[in-house]
Amino acid sequence: SGYAKIDKLKEFSIDDLLGRDIVIPDENLLGSAIENKNICITGGGGSIGSEICRQISTLNPRKIVILESCEYNLFKISKDLRIGLKSNIKIKSILGSTLNQDLVSQIFLNEKVDLVFHAAAYKHVPLVEENPISGIENNVISTINVCKASQNSSVKHMVLISTDKAVRPKSVMGASKRVAELIVKKFSAEQDISNFENFTKYTTVRFGNVLGS
Repeated sequence: SGYAKIDKLKEFSIDDLLGRDIVIPDENLLGSAIENKNICITGGGGSIGSEICRQISTLNPRKIVILESCEYNLFKISKDLRIGLKSNIKIKSILGSTLNQDLVSQIFLNEKVDLVFHAAAYKHVPLVEENPISGIENNVISTINVCKASQNSSVKHMVLISTDKAVRPKSVMGASKRVAELIVKKFSAEQDISNFENFTKYTTVRFGNVLGS
């Protein structure tokens, strides 16, 4: 427009590219599900999982259990959380895969997990297109394992982190996440509602592309 001067450049943050105001999380709403609870995040070292870990760490959980298959990512998020913590929240770092049904069940039982965020998945469309079997195995089988373990361990709430690419999917990644959503829906529908003590609430939330990931 002719108003900018070459010597008046300024730094900008990635938030400036958002095109709308930032929506601040409602701590009262989130806190009731997390405060003084044992929370497990699968894929907790990934771009989405690690941010979930950071957000949860500000809401006074009793324990954060991070299940991650990448050693470096697990080391990094565990270190970041311990540096940033201002309370006595316990951090449990577990190097392993959600494809291991016995491991997932053991974690949920031993750590007395109340709430699970299932963020472990292969999310990059081109890579999953090139490796469809691995993508389907990781995104579908792991979801079955986490749902079964939640049911068998009396986890109160299981949340699948899905994607907008599951809407009328045109990629293997999107299709695999849509199948994962249907798996969660099936586990929810087949529960005995009268058995309140062992009832697990199954939820799916779809994330679009994550800014900064």
